[in-house]
Amino acid sequence: MAPNHDLSAVPGEAARKTLAIRLEAEQHAQLTMIAQLEDLTVTDAIRQAIDGWIEERRNSSQLQERAQAVLDEIERDAASKRGALAALLGGAEEKTPASRRKAPMGFSPQGTARPKEGTSATS
Repeated sequence: MAPNHDLSAVPGEAARKTLAIRLEAEQHAQLTMIAQLEDLTVTDAIRQAIDGWIEERRNSSQLQERAQAVLDEIERDAASKRGALAALLGGAEEKTPASRRKAPMGFSPQGTARPKEGTSATS
């Protein structure tokens, strides 16, 4: 399946993804026939099949274990990045009250421009 990353929002509906799938001719014929017999469009039949598959997999203990392992890895990665940023900042940011922190050159704490060091406010 090749995902189409264009989101087409219909007013009042959530954005949807468009997928293109390749089916064997026999599989397509059976899908089409079953959908007709069930008074469904092929699209609705596919959506129902996907919903059922997702629900089945969601209840799988093996999938739950894999999902927890991925979540644990994300947490470890986030902790590592937090530590790297804290080391980069040297902990000074946490000790300095927000009102006393020096704004980046060219900006005041309120977001308005301040004169760069070595220039006057009137230049």
